[in-house]
Amino acid sequence: MRVNRILLSSALVVVALMVQVSVLARLHLPGAVPDLPLLTVLGLAMVYGHVGGAFVGFGAGLLADLVPPADHAAGRYALVLCVIGYLAGLVKPETGRLKSATGPMMVVVAAAIGSTLLYAGIGALVGDTAARHVGLDSLLFTAGLYDLLLAPFVVPGIMALARRADNDPLAESNSGAGKTTDISSGWLSSGTGLKIGGQRGGLGSLKTRARTRTARAGRIKGVKRL
Repeated sequence: MRVNRILLSSALVVVALMVQVSVLARLHLPGAVPDLPLLTVLGLAMVYGHVGGAFVGFGAGLLADLVPPADHAAGRYALVLCVIGYLAGLVKPETGRLKSATGPMMVVVAAAIGSTLLYAGIGALVGDTAARHVGLDSLLFTAGLYDLLLAPFVVPGIMALARRADNDPLAESNSGAGKTTDISSGWLSSGTGLKIGGQRGGLGSLKTRARTRTARAGRIKGVKRL
């Protein structure tokens, strides 16, 4: 991974863990707890791809395993977030733009349910049966619900920050085409096709095309005169 990606990912993961431990874990909500580190990994994975998502997920999970009041074996949540980050990175759009918010919402719900199942499955292998006593069905439902409600306030901003820090040209509005190609635009506009700077970009594109055609015509006439 690039240095700017590592620095941004580390900062976002640390902030997410601090908020998770100091705020979200103290809400005492019924069932599961909103998983801010998971949403952070998802946002970065949908920008960096499956390899970057796996690295970020492993680092975030390992840090969560070591930060108090963690009461499980170190490496357990690192494995979970590594797998989730890899799978989430596979749905990264090739064009860099999300057409609607439906796709990311489905990714969030699937990641919340999948991470809970994977965490409980690994716990069962090592003899941790806490999920059975709490109720797995309740955990799955509340995990998906809480993460889905929190995701619109977290994931789009993380994706936008990752694009800008990465100096990706897709983060800038394509003035020639008159449309926004930021990967987070599909989420924020919820598929409405929000366009930024379309008129100005369209006029500039028309002028450029006109000059190109004039230059081409001049070259063709010159060849004919020869």
